[in-house]
Amino acid sequence: MTVLTEQEFRLKSDEALEHARRALLPLSDREGFEIELQDGTLNLLFEEPSEGRFVVSPNGPLRQIWVAAMAKPYRLAWAPELGAFALNGETLLGLLERLTRQFLG
Repeated sequence: MTVLTEQEFRLKSDEALEHARRALLPLSDREGFEIELQDGTLNLLFEEPSEGRFVVSPNGPLRQIWVAAMAKPYRLAWAPELGAFALNGETLLGLLERLTRQFLG
């Protein structure tokens, strides 16, 4: 596991959240949910099939990106071999796409 400096983490986490936001926009348009990136936190807001919110936020002290979705926490660390934040080999974007599809049914 590679430990990022605070500055590296800030840059990489900002890039990861912006990348995820942009990559999820077509799915958001198609499925009718909102995506907000505000104050360093990415929110996915759902009204259908039920109200829900996924919160994606950097945790600086631990150098992780935390995802709260469907009453479960996910903690993603930097995976240099993937060039992305990941959990068990699944990247942040992959996790968000999978969870979104699962939530939407």
